[in-house]
Amino acid sequence: MGPGRLGAPMERHSSVVATSTSSTQDPAPEEPDGRRQEPLRRRANSASAPAPAEGARRERPGSFSGAALVSRQRVESLKKNRPLFPWFGLDIGGTLVKLVYFEPKDITAEEEEEEVESLKSIRKYLTSNVAYGSTGIRDVHLELKDLTLCGRKGNLHFIRFPTHDMPAFIQMGRDKNFSSLHTVFCATGGGAYKFEQDFLTIGDLQLCKLDELDCLIKGILYIDSVGFNGRSQCYYFENPADSEKCQKLPFDLKNPYPLLLVNIGSGVSILAVYSKDNYKRVTGTSLGGGTFFGLCCLLTGCTTFEEALEMASRGDSTKVDKLVRDIYGGDYERFGLPGWAVASSFGNMMSKEKREAVSKEDLARATLITITNNIGSIARMCALNENINQVVFVGNFLRVNTIAMRLLAYALDYWSKGQLKALFSEHEGYFGAVGALLELLKIP
Repeated sequence: MGPGRLGAPMERHSSVVATSTSSTQDPAPEEPDGRRQEPLRRRANSASAPAPAEGARRERPGSFSGAALVSRQRVESLKKNRPLFPWFGLDIGGTLVKLVYFEPKDITAEEEEEEVESLKSIRKYLTSNVAYGSTGIRDVHLELKDLTLCGRKGNLHFIRFPTHDMPAFIQMGRDKNFSSLHTVFCATGGGAYKFEQDFLTIGDLQLCKLDELDCLIKGILYIDSVGFNGRSQCYYFENPADSEKCQKLPFDLKNPYPLLLVNIGSGVSILAVYSKDNYKRVTGTSLGGGTFFGLCCLLTGCTTFEEALEMASRGDSTKVDKLVRDIYGGDYERFGLPGWAVASSFGNMMSKEKREAVSKEDLARATLITITNNIGSIARMCALNENINQVVFVGNFLRVNTIAMRLLAYALDYWSKGQLKALFSEHEGYFGAVGALLELLKIP
């Protein structure tokens, strides 16, 4: 979704909700548990909407059109206690925007006859394309089919694009006249706060901001409960250190609690989850996926995350890192440190000769190993402190990143002497967006 490209080709991540009202508005009502609800902004006067273009389709006599049709649909939707279509969930992260879209597949003939053109256009474009502009991608392989949400049957689509293209997405919403659909966007992630005013002033769209960790938990529990089109959502690696014997195997997360949830995005957050309503943020680190990509851009000149991973797959980190054997000449037996363990990340780069001998691929591999080892080490310590032996790694850092996943799996198993198991999920980066969608469905 390159800047300026969305409008043309794209016709197409504590439970406190932040308050966006001004000081002149009435206080927000409180939930039974004392939390304040976030009042949704009133939409701008519909009189400011543009007049229909010349040649626009004329409605048949007796049919509903414009505001009258939307009003009727809204009344019918309220009766069924569900929001109007379209149904979206947004997770606006520091690097990527993740969007989930529910495509209804049980539309009746009457609904199709009365459906406004802008809604048809949105559905058709989102579901008939796999790329949007130059950077927007629909992950077709992740589509969940035959789901039932709020009594409606349909498919769930997963779409991502870079956060720097968010202004173009908002402009596309304006161009597609999203606001005429009385759509509420439920959004989570830091960008829900950063772009709130742009949604309102440019797109004339209401934005309901949601806590990202709440959405993350709701999303992962829901997706795990529905599975992956008859397959398991969760998996682990058997023999992760052996390229020939390594296998990706399904894991049944039927007894998920307690679990340690490690969310690796631009940075890292680590949560201890004891039940669906009892969880806490244990710690985190600023060294995450954004660090890996940023350093690779500096060290290798790569321009995409995929390019950085491809370079890393061809590199040799031992030319960059100083290992235990480089210091001891072998294992450090007294403390059980094998010779292949990293003693100092990038430690060999102190030598001019070794700097001149390394390739960009070696530097990319060493960067990936450094970031992954740090995350694994912190996750292991948190698991020990919380007395948890199931560790679930999620987040877009793991997308198409088998090297990091296998390293995490091996490191946790090795250093815990088999007590800790690293688990992964097919929809690794979309749980926040799914959680936002689930919150939308609570809004009548």
